[in-house]
Amino acid sequence: MNKYLLYSLQIIICLKLSSVYSQTARKTTRQEYIDSYKELAEREMKRTGIPASITLAQGILESGDGNSRLARKANNHFGIKCHDWKGKKIRHDDDHNNECFRKYKSVYDSYRDHSEFLASKQRYASLFELEPTDYKGWADGLKKAGYATSRDYHKALIKIIEENQLYALDQGVEISGETGTQLASVNGFENIGLSRKIYERNRIKYIIANKSDTYYGISEEFDLLPWELKKYNELTEGSKIDSGQILYIQPKRNKAEAGKKTHIVKEGETMYYISQLYGIKLDVLYRKNLMEKSSEPEVSQKLQLRKGLKGAKVPLEHKFKELKEKEDKKTQLKEEEEIIFEFDFEEEE
Repeated sequence: MNKYLLYSLQIIICLKLSSVYSQTARKTTRQEYIDSYKELAEREMKRTGIPASITLAQGILESGDGNSRLARKANNHFGIKCHDWKGKKIRHDDDHNNECFRKYKSVYDSYRDHSEFLASKQRYASLFELEPTDYKGWADGLKKAGYATSRDYHKALIKIIEENQLYALDQGVEISGETGTQLASVNGFENIGLSRKIYERNRIKYIIANKSDTYYGISEEFDLLPWELKKYNELTEGSKIDSGQILYIQPKRNKAEAGKKTHIVKEGETMYYISQLYGIKLDVLYRKNLMEKSSEPEVSQKLQLRKGLKGAKVPLEHKFKELKEKEDKKTQLKEEEEIIFEFDFEEEE
């Protein structure tokens, strides 16, 4: 009986070990890594100003999607060496044999220390002066500052960011592992089974532009008229499409969605950027905040997104615009009435 129990226990232990081995042997995919750690990257962006796309791309590149020995054995996702580290350490072959690397209790500690490492080193100081959406500037800066020895380190980061649309995270856009989105109708045109990711903000559909996008290509893809894309996004004739740019494929609204009453301006943000961020018409945003058109907000300024400011002097250009809109509406109604009258008169004859 004891021999039988011992034999059964040996079988159970073997099966468990086999299960554990199969789990550890399976490598994490890139999308699994992104889904697991994108929130950590976003949290660090809010805390320190480092673009979430850069943090996540570095984690992907340095840890091999979380599958490297340093990531598995030491939770070190950014290849940071010991330097003046006073915590636990691990030895690993890198540029030289048996080099000293930092060891962390959790992946969260690794992400947090990565931010502290960049923020505390003088050679990275200039990066924190860049706009929060300038992932290319950050990638180039990390390479120039000597974060890694690879000559193409910046190119590798940019490639990862653009292939996985990580730049969307820098603009507060949620990304997922879905490769396609079913969009029943945009502006009355059918668009079924699109391979591009479609997002929605303020009940408006929009996309994140790729580096290869053109106005003609996007208009063709979504059955838009040539002028619609530029009008919806308030772009001029000579405007260029940048990778990571938000492009609405439906008209923007006159106020932000419920719950988003105000916005505190951060460094580098423009009125146009904020209007795109919330899906509000640029001209309306200026009027709500009683600002002269083409002027820009100050850092820490509170902008109204739903209700306009009261008790302040309205800029003359806004008064003139409102009067013109009223006159245009009257003219339009008059023309419509004349058309109806002519139609009725012809019917009677």
